[in-house]
Amino acid sequence: MTKIEEKLAEQGYTLPDAAAPIGSYLPYSKSRNLLFISGQLPFRDGEVIKGRLGDNMTTVEGAKAAAACAVGIVAQIKAALNGDFGRIRDIVKLEGFVAATPDFEEHPKVINGASDLMAELFCGRGTHCRTAVGVSSLPLGAAVEIAAIVSID
Repeated sequence: MTKIEEKLAEQGYTLPDAAAPIGSYLPYSKSRNLLFISGQLPFRDGEVIKGRLGDNMTTVEGAKAAAACAVGIVAQIKAALNGDFGRIRDIVKLEGFVAATPDFEEHPKVINGASDLMAELFCGRGTHCRTAVGVSSLPLGAAVEIAAIVSID
């Protein structure tokens, strides 16, 4: 078990195998010293966490879903780097999408669930820039979807 997996376990997470794409795209792509992780949906016990913020899901529940997306990102990083988390220089950017009602305004608080977990897991290398956007729907009814850009050696 890696230090990253140990930190995840301390937070109550088990690192799953990297999720397979649900469409015609790559789960990740490398370009020079950048690793691009496709949008990850939130999973709990093998099921997509569904919901719509401002309707049937609270901000706190949304933040937990965002953290689950971050776990999926870490699983993709592990797959892309053959388990060598030491190659990570920085988590550069997270791009967060929140399924929400038109009047919902707490998108940043929802995506904080992922941002906070990345900062915890990767310490100084986990602080990043990000986008938090509200959308009317996401694939499979997911509450949140998050993509990432990671700088690697």
